[in-house]
Amino acid sequence: MNNKQNQLSKEKSPYLLQHQNNPVFWYPWGDEAFALAKQENKPIFLSVGYSTCHWCHVMAHQSFEDQAVADFLNEHFISIKLDREERPDVDEIYMSALHLMGQRGGWPLSMFLTPDLKPFYGGTYWPKENFLYILQQIVQLWQKEPQKALESSAGLVDHLKEHKTTNGVDTPLDNSLFQKFFDQSVQSFDPYWGGFGSAPKFPHAQQIAMLLRIYRRSQNLQALHMAEFSLDKMARGGLYDHMGGGFTRYSTDEKWRIPHFEKMLYDNALLVPAYLEAFQATQKSMFARVASETLNYVIEVMQSPEGAFYSAQDADSEGEEGKYYVWTLGELKDILSEEELESLSQVYPVTESGNFEHQTNHFYLAADLPWEVKDQELIQSARKKLLHARSQRIPPHLDDKVLSSWNGLMIRAMALAYQILGEEKYLQAAHAAAGFIKKNLWRDSTLYARYREGDVRFIGRSEDYAYLIQGLIDLYQCDFKPEILQWALELQESQNKKFWDEKKTAYFFTEANQVDLLFRTQEGMDGALPSPNGVSALNLLRLSSLTLDQSYRKKAQEIFSCFSQLLKEYPHVFSQMMIAWDYFSDSSKELAISTANEDEGVGEFLKKLRQHFQPNLVLALGTSHTKVDFPMLLKDRMADETAFYVCENKTCHQATNDPQLALKQALTYKSYEIS
Repeated sequence: MNNKQNQLSKEKSPYLLQHQNNPVFWYPWGDEAFALAKQENKPIFLSVGYSTCHWCHVMAHQSFEDQAVADFLNEHFISIKLDREERPDVDEIYMSALHLMGQRGGWPLSMFLTPDLKPFYGGTYWPKENFLYILQQIVQLWQKEPQKALESSAGLVDHLKEHKTTNGVDTPLDNSLFQKFFDQSVQSFDPYWGGFGSAPKFPHAQQIAMLLRIYRRSQNLQALHMAEFSLDKMARGGLYDHMGGGFTRYSTDEKWRIPHFEKMLYDNALLVPAYLEAFQATQKSMFARVASETLNYVIEVMQSPEGAFYSAQDADSEGEEGKYYVWTLGELKDILSEEELESLSQVYPVTESGNFEHQTNHFYLAADLPWEVKDQELIQSARKKLLHARSQRIPPHLDDKVLSSWNGLMIRAMALAYQILGEEKYLQAAHAAAGFIKKNLWRDSTLYARYREGDVRFIGRSEDYAYLIQGLIDLYQCDFKPEILQWALELQESQNKKFWDEKKTAYFFTEANQVDLLFRTQEGMDGALPSPNGVSALNLLRLSSLTLDQSYRKKAQEIFSCFSQLLKEYPHVFSQMMIAWDYFSDSSKELAISTANEDEGVGEFLKKLRQHFQPNLVLALGTSHTKVDFPMLLKDRMADETAFYVCENKTCHQATNDPQLALKQALTYKSYEIS
């Protein structure tokens, strides 16, 4: 007992290091803690969170820094701290267990496990007194009726396995999926403030992206309205940082006004493509601007000098949530001229009493004002002054670990922004991040999940492969560098070997040799992040289009079959899988462009093509400087002059030198009706 101590100081996770001085004898997730729990026959207290989590900080200050709580934990439990961003595979299992207990999920996740890692009770944030009471009850149960805990945990694990692995029942799928997705979206849509569901409100970027696809093929204006209205309201609200750009994680209210102030890389990486696609679909400049301002924030604040993207910015600074972002009226008077403050108050509701805690003000656009009011000279000068004043404050904690998965998502966002907005800096940012991941986290055909301060750790999960492959496919279609696509194919081969389940025809989340997990999960539904199986299905279809290799397409079809029963019943929680199904069921196009010289006309053609919302199109471009047989879509298609080859369903139109005809051929689609 006396030899025990807090074991977190040797870790690299910013979250674990935040707890290295707690009086709790924390262990990292691993064999030492597991062995000790078995040796002493003590239950495990597992606390899961991440470094920018506000309620994790609150519970830490109230309980884990308290000596009385620590003494009780140290005497009766083996306590483990886990960074859910480093180990999403562990977090996924125990968060699912919490859901099966009938509780709403969230972080911190507080779980009690048997020494063999089976969960038997849990919750999220508990105030100190509640937490102490629960600890006492758990100890009483463990000491007096341990069999109850063991039986409960065994039954829960059985249910978990059934819930987290697919039954693989094949159900025929057709275009009725789109109608059901639309109907379910209508049911949860907020017609007054946009978005889906009630407070707290999350962005649902993939659901919005799917609604845009439904609009594209059905011309249903309600589908467009749900997507467009939600994006508009989110960007007008406090979810969006009107001073510095970028989105916070969620809104605490239904009107998107009061955010939970942490900024996650993945939220911004998912929202940017939704705004870019909405810009393509509507040509409304506001959507392009929001995407651009968000990516500018990411490059300025979230990108390392070596090119990798960091994980998150905290909600808290100086121990208070949102302190970095909010202003008292007195502070605004000190910084701004009378004219600037008057204009600012007309655009953003600013009052003496404030709209946030402690009589402070957070900025969101006043109702019904056009977005362009932000361009007024006085508003712009006020913004510059406030940004400067904000930069003098103590900034929120920056979680500087690099995750392969989230970097893959942001590489995609940057690549799409280059294609649609034409800004070179976004292409450079995407290439820099991809280069960093390849140099530091891709070793001997294995992708690793996390980098921090030179330390590379954790074998990559299926999401690491899926998100990175997706990002590389989009990056290839920016400037058509063969080595980018070649790496994507190598990653796909590795993902297939490590994660594919031949029996149920879907990807496991983890490799087979993960001994510290209760079981391997297979998930098709989206969570905070898009389903790796859904992303992989689309990757496989796009790679099949580029390489003409039908084995990729067959794998995608098998993924659809694997999840078809649930997909048909609940398509709205399978948004990413639906996006892949949209590609599969459409006249997905392949466009090969060959040009003997660097033809300026090709650049103009690409610029025009990318103004249109055509997500189910892949491009390959070959010049006299590139290998003419890679990808296979280019093979035998090199010409003495610029030629366009538009193909669909394994059939190609006759080559044309007319860019207008090629554009017309590339933009057709298979329509359907939504009522």
